[in-house]
Amino acid sequence: MYTRIKTVEEIQNMRKSGKILAEVHKKLIDAVKPGITTKKLAEIAEKEIKKFGGKSAFLGYGAPSPFPDVICISVNDEVVHGIPSADTTLKDGDIVSLDLGVIYNGMITDSAISVICGKADPKVQEFLDITKKSLFAGLKVIKDGCQVGDISFEIQKKLEANNYGVVRDLVGHGVGHEVHEDPNIPNFGRRKTGPKLVSGMTLAIEPMSTFGNYGVYIKDDGWTVCTNDGSLSAHFEHTILVTDKGCEILTV
Repeated sequence: MYTRIKTVEEIQNMRKSGKILAEVHKKLIDAVKPGITTKKLAEIAEKEIKKFGGKSAFLGYGAPSPFPDVICISVNDEVVHGIPSADTTLKDGDIVSLDLGVIYNGMITDSAISVICGKADPKVQEFLDITKKSLFAGLKVIKDGCQVGDISFEIQKKLEANNYGVVRDLVGHGVGHEVHEDPNIPNFGRRKTGPKLVSGMTLAIEPMSTFGNYGVYIKDDGWTVCTNDGSLSAHFEHTILVTDKGCEILTV
């Protein structure tokens, strides 16, 4: 479905969903330490979502093989959609992407953050910092009447100026009534191209970058997306509301 302009009540529910998501992210960031498993992080996420009165938007999502957990946790060369596992123990220096979707009163928000477990290599920290800045470069141009390509262009410009790969096979998207709604929002493109956005739309903007080539593949589990060349990956995402003069970030 194409993302619909949201009602005042729907926007309020998305604000609440986004607040829950942000609080869960804070708990998870504190818990990312060497020795913890990604499954344990998922258990923390499940407990916290429930405590705040939300529901997971990811558990059971998709067909023919529904996603089996409440959160996607992707490590190092895993770009997105990593499945939490008791066999995956985090190590010092790992990049950990925490991608979470929350439902509140039927309305969905989606957000991701990448963090470094333990001690950070300065070059890797810079990689994460630039990827996060590319997200905000994209958000800066959003307002009523802008086009999808305006967002895509700014994200691509920021990442490629720093010689990082821009993942082509995965995109941002509309969100709200469903986890994934149209329009798709690529992280590369040209200004003044693509669908126009209008006030009241809600979108998930999510740059995904690599330390090497932008090519990716899907693991045999049917979900986990990895870089072709084994290079590190980073992922940042916010759900936003398009307004007359800009955008409101809902997942903070």
